[in-house]
Amino acid sequence: MAKSPEVGSPAPDFTLPAVQLVDGELVHSDLTLSAERGHPVVLAFYPGDETAVCTKQLCSYSSGFEAFTDLGATVWGISPQGIESHESFARKHQLRMPLLADTGRTAVAAYGIGLGSMLRRAVFVVDADGVLRWKHVAALGLTFRDVPTLTAQLELLKQP
Repeated sequence: MAKSPEVGSPAPDFTLPAVQLVDGELVHSDLTLSAERGHPVVLAFYPGDETAVCTKQLCSYSSGFEAFTDLGATVWGISPQGIESHESFARKHQLRMPLLADTGRTAVAAYGIGLGSMLRRAVFVVDADGVLRWKHVAALGLTFRDVPTLTAQLELLKQP
């Protein structure tokens, strides 16, 4: 397993297919991390669609969506399931953030969060310059970092 990048280092770049529910319609795109320069990005890696903790995590981020956007940040949910699974998951739970399909596990490998055939629940905060500024990689993945924890990290990016 590759080592997770260190805080203060450039965030590993990747491009993945994504789906996002916008005004009730599913919008497909390819998202590239480096194309998001100019604003922070929260990368929320989660093990699987429709699992108990993952559903709670993504629903909480969706409910708190404005807390992120008010700070100029984008939130991406990333897991190894395919786009079809993400479409169903997003629609069923009315998730507002893009869900990225890392079926080849390239981003999982780049961020060093693989765990055999699974992945560790992890959140990375990338600043507007593409530098990794905060991370949490769970040992077991039975809990997740909540919206206030993540927005506090985003607030720190505003300080000189």
